[in-house]
This record gives sequence, structure tokens and C-alpha cells, in this order.
Amino acid sequence: MAYKISDECISCGACAAQCPVSAISEGDSKYVIDADACIECGACADTCPVGAPAQA
Repeated sequence: MAYKISDECISCGACAAQCPVSAISEGDSKYVIDADACIECGACADTCPVGAPAQA
């Protein structure tokens, strides 16, 4: 199951920089993950300072 970014996101962009398939982009109030592109590698969760990305 693809990762999803919670409302804890502080829009720092660290997750987007680490995503190997560029599935993460800046949304209106937080970063968002394209579930169809996500390969569930966990790189975003490992790099996030607030733990916003998690498997949905």
C-alpha cells in the first residue's frame, strides 16, 4: 500500500528530495504522494523530520 503524508507535514520538502521515483510533490497545504507512482520504498518516511509519511 502506498505511503500517504499526514497533516503533520511541515512542507520542508525533505521527502520529495529523497523519493527515487519523484512521486512526491508540493500540494496546497502539505506535500502529497502520487499513490500510482509510489514504490513503497520508505525513503520519505526515513528522512521526514516529523514522521508525516506513513503507509496508508
